[in-house]
Amino acid sequence: MKKDTHPENYRLVAFKDMSNENVFITKSTANTKENIEIDGVEYPLYKLEISNTSHPFYTGKIKLVDTAGRVDKFRNRYQKHLDQRKEGKN
Repeated sequence: MKKDTHPENYRLVAFKDMSNENVFITKSTANTKENIEIDGVEYPLYKLEISNTSHPFYTGKIKLVDTAGRVDKFRNRYQKHLDQRKEGKN
């Protein structure tokens, strides 16, 4: 195994999902500027915009988009223009 490939400064860091205020603690080397106190213990704080507790894939709130029907909708809407182009009219 190669030496000096992994960082040595792992520490407990609190990650806070700013969209739903969920906080979880794990080991990390992430640089932080703020601290947060949880159960009387102060941890470095890393703010996240989204995590597994707020991401639509993990929460089951996924919007399904009908990608197959988009081309058909476009063609139906602009069929007259497409026909004119085929005939050489602009």
